[in-house]
Amino acid sequence: MTWLDPITLSNSRASLELLDQRHHDDLVEAASDGQLWTLWYTSIPEPDGVAAEIQRRLDLFAQQSMLPYAIIQQSSGKAVGMTTYMNADAVNRRLEIGSTWLRKSVQRTGFNTHCKLLMLTHAFEKMHCNAVEFRTHFFNRRSRSGIERLGAKLDGILRNHQIADNGTLRDTCVYSIIASEWPTVKAHLTYQAAQPE
Repeated sequence: MTWLDPITLSNSRASLELLDQRHHDDLVEAASDGQLWTLWYTSIPEPDGVAAEIQRRLDLFAQQSMLPYAIIQQSSGKAVGMTTYMNADAVNRRLEIGSTWLRKSVQRTGFNTHCKLLMLTHAFEKMHCNAVEFRTHFFNRRSRSGIERLGAKLDGILRNHQIADNGTLRDTCVYSIIASEWPTVKAHLTYQAAQPE
């Protein structure tokens, strides 16, 4: 048994299962919904790059540095995006939830709240994490707003942190939720998840 066991997480709205090439066609359709790869401050694959992205994530899983999930919408049974536990540090019991994207039609519907509630509950209550981190591009205002709505707090901004594919420099906003905050964050997310769409 390893720290990043590929366990399936599910609730009434979403199921997170180990990413696999069988999710390829659904994920091509999902990325095409809104042409998500055109957002310059994200790293969402173009349709012809989905297979390679699935394999990249699975290779990192084999190295135990990432646990990649396909995000399944319960109502349709289809994969509508990807997410991961990444930068896993079993010794210090820390990890990041990241490399997340969802097809446009499920964005801003409360669906992501259900997914994050699953992942955070597992991270804090089963993996016994001390901290769960989120990182996003400074210019990804939608992502930053979503992370803050979860209850994560801004730790700081890593300036000129990475060179993006288009050659620009990325300032990375680093957020986290720590174990002592989890009961309050869980109550908040549970309340949000129970609200009508």
